[in-house]
Amino acid sequence: MSQKLAGKRLAVLGTGKLGGILLRAYLKQGLFDAARVTATVKHAEKAATLAKELGVAVTTDNRKAVHGADIVLLGVKPQVVGDVLKEIASELSEKTLVISVAASVPTNYIQQHAGGKVPVIRAMPNTPSAVGCGMTGICPGSHAAAQHLEIAQTMFDAVGRTVVVDEKNMDAVTGLSASGPAFVYIILESLAEAGVKVGLPRDVSTLLAAQTMKGAASVVLETGDHPALLKDAVTTPAGCTIDGILELEEGKLRVTLIKAVVKATHRAGELLFEK
Repeated sequence: MSQKLAGKRLAVLGTGKLGGILLRAYLKQGLFDAARVTATVKHAEKAATLAKELGVAVTTDNRKAVHGADIVLLGVKPQVVGDVLKEIASELSEKTLVISVAASVPTNYIQQHAGGKVPVIRAMPNTPSAVGCGMTGICPGSHAAAQHLEIAQTMFDAVGRTVVVDEKNMDAVTGLSASGPAFVYIILESLAEAGVKVGLPRDVSTLLAAQTMKGAASVVLETGDHPALLKDAVTTPAGCTIDGILELEEGKLRVTLIKAVVKATHRAGELLFEK
C-alpha cells in the first residue's frame, strides 16, 4: 500500500462502469483497506450485491458515504455532479480531497458547489484501466496543492499511466484517450474481419490483429520514436505494406480518425449542460 494512501478513507460516489473499474483495481492492489472504503449506487438491491462482491460498505446515501472520508471519488454522470455536491457539501472540508472523473465538469464548478476551499482534482481515465493499461489525464483545481496531485497520480498510476495537463486540454483528453478505445476497437475489428476475408480463422485473425496493435503501441511507448518513423521502418520499397497504406490513404482513414477525436472533444464540452 502506498504511503501516500495508507490509512486513508475513500468514498466512491457512483460505482458504475468507470467507478467500479477503479474501485476493483484499488482493492485488488491493496491501495486502500476495504474496511476504510464506502461506495454508493442508486438502488438498494445493487448495493447489497456489490457489497457482497467487493467486501466493502455500499449504500445509496451519498452523504453517509462521505462522512469521515479523506478522499471522495466522484464517478457520477456529469449532469448530476452539481446535485450530488450540494447533497454532500456539509461533509466536505479543506481536509477532504475531491477527485472527479466526470467528463466536461471543470474544477471551478466543483469548487463552487462543494463550498469552502475544498481541494479538487479533475481526472479523465479510460476503460483499459480495468486491465492495468489505462491512460488518465489529470489537472488540479485552484485549492489543490502538490500533495493532492501526488495522491491522484498514485491512484491513477495504479491502473496505468498518468499525465498532468492544463485544464483547458481536459476535453481533448476525453476525446482522445477516453473515447479513443472505442475507435481502436473498430480498427481492430476491421483488421480481424480483413483476416477472415483473406482466409484466416476468426479466432486466429482476432489474435493476430489484437497482438499486432498491442505490439505497435508498445514500440511507440518503449522507444519514444515518432509513429511516422516506425511506419517507414515497416514499409519496404515496392513491398506489400505500401500498397496497403495507399488503400488507407485513399479511404481517408487518417483524416477520419482526426475528425472523430475533434468531434468527441467538442461533444465532451457539452455534457455538463444537458439534463
